[in-house]
Amino acid sequence: MEVKNIVFILVFIAAFGFLLKNLAKVVSYLKIGQDDDRFDNVGERLKNVLTIVFGQSKLLREPVAGIIHFLLFWGFVLFLFAVVEAIIQGFYSPFTFEFLGPVFSLITITQDVFGVLVFVSVLVALYRRFIQKVERLQAGKEEKLDASIVLLLILFVVLTMFGQNMSLVAKHNFVLADYELRPISEALSSVFFSEGGSAAVISFEVFWWLHILVIFVFMNYLPYSKHFHVFTSVPNVYFSKVGDKKYALKPIDLEDESAEQFGAADIEHFTWKQMLDGYSCTECGRCTASCPASNTGKALSPKRIIEQIRKRTEHKAPLILAGVEEKEGVLDKTLVHDYITQEELWACTTCMACVQECPIAIEHIDAIVDMRRNLSLMEASFPPELNTVFKNIETNFTPWAFNAQDRADWAEDLNIKTLAEDKDCEYLFWVGCAGSFDARYQKVSVAFSKILQKAGIDFRILGTEEKCNGDTARRLGNEYLAQMLMQENVETLNQYDVKKIVTACPHCFNSLKNEFPQFGGNYEVVHHTELIQELIDSGKIELKESQDDSKITFHDSCYLGRYNDIYDAPRKQIASVNKNGVLEMERSKDKGFCCGAGGGRMFMEELEGTRINENRTREALETGADTIAASCPFCITMMTDGVKAFEKQEEVEVKDIAEIVFENLK
Repeated sequence: MEVKNIVFILVFIAAFGFLLKNLAKVVSYLKIGQDDDRFDNVGERLKNVLTIVFGQSKLLREPVAGIIHFLLFWGFVLFLFAVVEAIIQGFYSPFTFEFLGPVFSLITITQDVFGVLVFVSVLVALYRRFIQKVERLQAGKEEKLDASIVLLLILFVVLTMFGQNMSLVAKHNFVLADYELRPISEALSSVFFSEGGSAAVISFEVFWWLHILVIFVFMNYLPYSKHFHVFTSVPNVYFSKVGDKKYALKPIDLEDESAEQFGAADIEHFTWKQMLDGYSCTECGRCTASCPASNTGKALSPKRIIEQIRKRTEHKAPLILAGVEEKEGVLDKTLVHDYITQEELWACTTCMACVQECPIAIEHIDAIVDMRRNLSLMEASFPPELNTVFKNIETNFTPWAFNAQDRADWAEDLNIKTLAEDKDCEYLFWVGCAGSFDARYQKVSVAFSKILQKAGIDFRILGTEEKCNGDTARRLGNEYLAQMLMQENVETLNQYDVKKIVTACPHCFNSLKNEFPQFGGNYEVVHHTELIQELIDSGKIELKESQDDSKITFHDSCYLGRYNDIYDAPRKQIASVNKNGVLEMERSKDKGFCCGAGGGRMFMEELEGTRINENRTREALETGADTIAASCPFCITMMTDGVKAFEKQEEVEVKDIAEIVFENLK
C-alpha cells in the first residue's frame, strides 16, 4: 500500500466520521418531535420521489431556474461515478471502471457533457443571484455568503474533475482506453499538456487530491448550509402527504385527558416531519414569491416560517436532549411570539400556493395551522373580530349572525324537500352558510337548484338541520369548535344514510370530501361544477345553440383547484356557452392567485399592505373581460368587492358558473 493510500484512508475516515456525526445529530433532534405515521402507500411515495426529486417536476414549473437546477442535480448524480471511482482509487490506485465496457463509454461521455452544462449552470445561477438580482433570491448577507460558497464549491468540483480527466488523458500520451469517450477533456488536454510530459503525472495527482478534498469539504459543509436539502430532499419528499386527502388537516385528539398542549407553541409540539421540513428548506423563495399575503405587503413569508422552525430547533433541541431545564435567552422563549409573530400566522389564507410551489414538498400550512391552534386553544389569543365569528358559529352554526331557523328561507316556493320530509333521493344538496344566508350567493343556490330540477335530478336539502361544515373554525385554529360541528353534521348525515352530496362551496366540498371521513363521514362528494358538466355531457340539460360573444375570465378557487385539482369543468362550461371561451389571467389554474378569503381571512380585516382581492381583481380586469366567473361564494364576494373598489360595477359583472349555465339553458 502506497503512502498516498494511507493518507487517503485517514482523510476518508475523518471526513465520513464527521459527516455521520452531524447526520446523527439531526436525526436525534427529529426524535424530539411528535409521532406521525408516514410509512404507508410505499408505491405512491416512491412515485413522488421519482417525479419530484429525480424528475424535478416542481422546479421545472419555473423554466429558467428549473432547467438550471435540473442540470445541476443530474450533473451531480452522474458525477457520482467519478466520485466513487476516485474514492476507490484512494484505496487502490490502479482502479478504473473500464471493466464495465460500453457502460464506461456512457459514464465518461456524460461526465464530459454534464461537466460543461453544470459549469454553465453555475455561472448563470451566479448571474441571476448577484447581477440580475432575481427578487426571491435576495436575502441577508449570511444567506448570500452561503449561496456563494455552495456555488463556488460546485464550480471547483467540476473544474477539478476536468483537471483530473485532462491530465489523465495526457498521462496516457493522449491515447484513450477502450470504451473511453472524453471528447471535451481530450480536446482541452492537448491545449494544456504536451505529450509524455511529467507535468501530466504530477497534475493528475494534484487534481485527484483537490477533487477528493473539495468533495469531502462540500459534503461536510452541507449540514451547516441551506443546501442540506441535498441529504434531506429525498426523505422529505418520500414522507410528504399522499393520497386523495393529502391536503386534509390532521385532527387533534381532544379526548386525550393526558394532553397538556394543543397545537404547537414550540418545536417539540411539532411532528418529526414538520421538523424535517425545517432542515429541508432550500430557501429558494418560491413559496414566498407565490404567497398572496407576502405579495400584498403582509408580514407573512412562508419561507421565513420554515427557516425559523429550523433555527429554533438548532437552539432548543440540544438543550432538551441534554436535559437542561433553564437557559436564559433560549428556554425562556418560545417559537410562537419570539421567533414567529402572531401577525405572520394570522395573515395566511391557507391557499396552498406555498406547498404547491415548494420543490421538496414542505408542508407550510400544517405548521401554520398548528401554531394557530396553540393561539386559539391554549392562549385564546386571536384577532378581536374572531370573538364574534366563534360566538356566531357556536350559537347560530354559521360565521354570520343569522338565525339558524332561517337557513332554508332561500328555498321558499322552489318545491325543494328536506331529508326530514323524504330521505329517498339521489343527492343531498349541501347548501352551505353562504348559499343559505348571503343574499348574493342565495341566487347561486336558486340557479343551481333549478338546473338540477331541469335535469330531473332527485335531490334534497337538510334545511335547518345543516350546520357550518367547520372549515372556518378549523383553519382559524379552533379545533374544538370545528370538531363539534363536524361530528354533529356527520351524525345527521349518517342518520339519513346519505351516500352522495353535491355542494357549490369549495370550502364545504373540501371538508365534506377530505376531512369528514376523519369523524366517520364517508360520502361521495362532488362540486357543483363537476355535476353540471356531467349533466351537460349526458344530455340531461341542453344549452342554447347561439353562443354569447361577451368576454369571460375565470378565477380559480384555491380550495377547488390546488386542494382538489378541479380546473377543467368550469372552463368547459364557459366554452359551451361563450364562443370566446375563457380569457385566462396571467396567474391561472394551479398558479392562480388567492382571492384573500380562505383560512378564515373572510372574517378578518386586512390591516397591512394592500388588499389581496383588489390585487386579484386588477389582474382580472386587465383581461378586458365583461364577466368575472368564479365557483366559490367567498371568491364571488371578494371579486365583487374588488370590482366595486375599481368602480367597474357598471361595466363588469361577477357571476358563479351555475348562474352562467342557468342563463343559457334551453
